[in-house]
Amino acid sequence: MTVAPFLPERSEWTVDDLDDLPKDLPYELINGRLIVRSPTALHQNLCVEILLALRVNCPTEYLVSIDLSMRVDRRNEPRPDVVAIRREHADRSPVPVEDALLAVEVISPSSTFRDLYDKARVYARAGVRTYWVVDPLHDKMTLTEYVLSASGEYEVAAHTEDLFVTERPWKVSVDLPALTVRRAGLLARDGQ
Repeated sequence: MTVAPFLPERSEWTVDDLDDLPKDLPYELINGRLIVRSPTALHQNLCVEILLALRVNCPTEYLVSIDLSMRVDRRNEPRPDVVAIRREHADRSPVPVEDALLAVEVISPSSTFRDLYDKARVYARAGVRTYWVVDPLHDKMTLTEYVLSASGEYEVAAHTEDLFVTERPWKVSVDLPALTVRRAGLLARDGQ
């Protein structure tokens, strides 16, 4: 029998408090709120598909990773579902957010507001140049690409349910219809 870790009750958390938590706990800190995630296999499979699409043309000086902590400030240490960083941080956690070229979040039923608003603001304030939000919760999967504007806020650069092609952070294409079909196949029950 496994015993769940005891988490102290706090109304406000800081990155210093995270040092007291078990190191293998899948947490993130957003605006002083501790979030302990428990993603589904379907969610993680989609993250891997996005990682593979990004890895195809990834320049040698960069690295694409899944679920990597990024230190932003005292109240924020998000864990993007997928992130593109400088290769020099391959053995470091958390990584400095300044070196993130792209953060990707895959929406789940419990993360929609957090991914679309809270994390977008955190990443924009930290200077992450490009932010993707993948939404698999509807009949057709969508991807929205946000680009950091001169004012320091994200602007929508693309939104599609078709083949997504971009040059940010390098040439990448994501076949959303194929991912939608794959998701449907994974969700299909035998004989249905």
